[in-house]
Amino acid sequence: MGLELEYTFLAARIPEEARAAPPVRIVDVYIPEKGPAHPRLRARQAGQRFELTKKTRLAQDDASALREETIELDEGEFAALTASNARRVVKDRHTVTLEGFPAEVDVFAERLAGLVLIDFEFPHEAARASFRPPAVCLADVTQEDFLAGGVLAGKSFADIAPGLERLGYAPLR
Repeated sequence: MGLELEYTFLAARIPEEARAAPPVRIVDVYIPEKGPAHPRLRARQAGQRFELTKKTRLAQDDASALREETIELDEGEFAALTASNARRVVKDRHTVTLEGFPAEVDVFAERLAGLVLIDFEFPHEAARASFRPPAVCLADVTQEDFLAGGVLAGKSFADIAPGLERLGYAPLR
C-alpha cells in the first residue's frame, strides 16, 4: 500500500519532451462496469505489465492525496477481469521531465482523442507544497471529478467537451 501525492493539469500543448519520448500504451478498465460514477477499482495493462489497483481518497474533498493498493496480474487474469467491460480508457503515456519535475503526459486515444493530461507525483508533502506548474500546463484539474480516470471511462471527447470548454481547453493532436 502506498501514498500517492499528485497534481493533474490540462495541457496547453503537447510538450516537445513528450513528442520525443517513446510512449507506453495503457488500457484502463474500471470495475464494476455498472455502478458508482467514479469506481475506485481499476485493472490496467501498461505495455506487457498487468495490475489491479484500488485508490481511496484520504480526505473526501481532496483528490490530490490517495491511498493506493496494487497487485500484479498475469495476462489471463487481466483478460478475465475485463472481458465484457466497456468502461475503458486508452491512452499513450510519455514519462518525461518538465522544467525539472518528473511528469506523465497522457495523450488519450480512441473515443477521448484530443484530451491531454499531465500528472506530477511527489515523494512527500513538502515537494508538493513547493511545486509551481510549468508553462505547458493550462489548468489545474486535480479536483475536477469529470476528468478522473474512472469517470472518463466509457465516455467520448464530446461527452466532456462542455467541462473542457469551461476551462479554456481546445483538443490537442
